[in-house]
Amino acid sequence: MTTLAPSPLGPVDGTLDHAARAAAERPLLGWAAHDARTMIGRSLRRSVREPDTLIMAVALPVVIMLLFVTVFGGEIDTGMAYVDFVVPGIILLCAGYGASTTAVAVASDVTGDIMSRFRSLPVRLSSVLTGHVVASLARNAVSTALVVGVAFLLGFRPSAGPGEWLLVVALLAAYVLALTWLAVCVGVVASSPEAASGFSFGIMFLPYVSSAFVRPETMPAALEWFARYQPVTPVTDTLRAALVGMPGGDALVAFAWCAGFFVVARALAGRLFRRRTV
Repeated sequence: MTTLAPSPLGPVDGTLDHAARAAAERPLLGWAAHDARTMIGRSLRRSVREPDTLIMAVALPVVIMLLFVTVFGGEIDTGMAYVDFVVPGIILLCAGYGASTTAVAVASDVTGDIMSRFRSLPVRLSSVLTGHVVASLARNAVSTALVVGVAFLLGFRPSAGPGEWLLVVALLAAYVLALTWLAVCVGVVASSPEAASGFSFGIMFLPYVSSAFVRPETMPAALEWFARYQPVTPVTDTLRAALVGMPGGDALVAFAWCAGFFVVARALAGRLFRRRTV
């Protein structure tokens, strides 16, 4: 009797259909949670084991915070201590870099052989995206804590009470979630991890043309108009108003932008992922 050896290129005949039927026949809620938990653990372990991902999550926020406050801060007049002004912007900037990491990780999965392996197993493929999104939230929580910690050492003194801190946490979570799903879309459609990294530059640099680092009225007219009406500005202004009491910001507008991007990006990512992995 001859035994077939496993193919290094993926499943053999019938394995895909069998795995898909097995996944579809399992109880939805319990196994979906099990698959999601497994993929979350996988993505978190990758974040720790890959040096570039670890540097982006841990070292980059500290370097950016020191650079803006100690190098640029002395020459920028915002009418208040620059460290108080710039903390929300740096948090959002780091969220953009974190989103780029997510886009690259998703592209690595989609364009690599690992998806063939997952299709041969009774695993719901959508749990792969869940793992990446939750890992992104965890990485951003770490980077945000680092930014705030370094800011305190540099003189950051927020006046926020418990209600304002709760608003800050909720808005940051909504912003990171929306941005991460947008990055997932980029990762799914990219032809390679390098392409995903290039496409996500727009996400990373959006905070620079906003109220994150300077007042929009100091920019040329065209950039000022863009800075005032792009989505990062209301999020930045709302965070700044909550943290240090600076006038401006509209929480409803900020949450509306995040919710809109989340709904569209989540639906689009699911559709693109199904088409790419069939």
